[in-house]
Amino acid sequence: MAVKVKARFEGGVLRPLEEVDLREGEEVELIIRRSARRVLDKYAGILGEASAEELDRLAEEAQA
Repeated sequence: MAVKVKARFEGGVLRPLEEVDLREGEEVELIIRRSARRVLDKYAGILGEASAEELDRLAEEAQA
């Protein structure tokens, strides 16, 4: 089973930003991908009228 969950790294621990269906102590396999949001915010407007939100949506669609 695969589930996509956003998490925040705090105090040396990845903390899910939403509820996950796991038992205490259960081990999982992670693929860590940094959010492109900061990069998109930095360069929004360089390619024209596209907003950071539009670029973010397109990037997610491309990875699906």
